[in-house]
Amino acid sequence: MADADGRSAHVAPRKRADARRNAQTLLDAAAELFVTSGVEVPVRDIAAKAGVGTGTIYRHFPTRADLIIAVYRHQVEACAEAGPGLSASCATPYVALRRWIDLFVDFLATKHGLAAVLQSGDAGFDTLHAYFLDRLVPVCTRLLDAAVEAGEIRSDVDAYLLMRGVGNLCIGAADDPDYDARRLVELLIAGLRRP
Repeated sequence: MADADGRSAHVAPRKRADARRNAQTLLDAAAELFVTSGVEVPVRDIAAKAGVGTGTIYRHFPTRADLIIAVYRHQVEACAEAGPGLSASCATPYVALRRWIDLFVDFLATKHGLAAVLQSGDAGFDTLHAYFLDRLVPVCTRLLDAAVEAGEIRSDVDAYLLMRGVGNLCIGAADDPDYDARRLVELLIAGLRRP
């Protein structure tokens, strides 16, 4: 292929549709198993859940770190992309915020075991936190701003602090099966309402 100046331009090959579907299925299966079994779940279990062979996983994600990073980014993107849709489809900005926070709680649940892996020293994990903040804080900010503008919530709420609060409430769920993080988060979000 030549560019406008007649020079040869290298174009990366696009993944076939079935390869993209396999990758998506693998990410969904891995995310689901990370919730129930943690990030150290055997690759064969992920392959079985996705309905593919283990070789398919290694073709897409050569290392466990590659898979964990891809699942994390996949979940961040899903959470980020949900914000505008919720804003457009929910009855009020507060309802959109509340539903997005529910998705954020679900996202946090997929991180079971991720904290220890993030401390592993693998260079691939270094940028995940910044990626998380860059993608999700602006979405939460827009949802909060819309609810403030509608007069539904207090105006002194910072998106980053709210997300940290939600995250802190979700921490206890990993060690205690009776811990109801979703209920605690509901109480937190209800506390944002204007009197």
